[in-house]
Amino acid sequence: MSIVVNLDVMMAKRKMTLNELSERVDLTLANLSILKTGKAKAVRFSTLEAICKALDCQPGDILECR
Repeated sequence: MSIVVNLDVMMAKRKMTLNELSERVDLTLANLSILKTGKAKAVRFSTLEAICKALDCQPGDILECR
């Protein structure tokens, strides 16, 4: 089983760019890009919470088990 990150899907649904999300959650573009591409090894709950607030979604909308 693996974890799939659907951050790009939620960003598209909210019509938000990576730059805009980066500013809203106060994370670097590099760190968000690593998360978006699924190359992140871990994510802090505070980061996940900030992303969910910015995108008005739930963690399950961004992370999926396959």
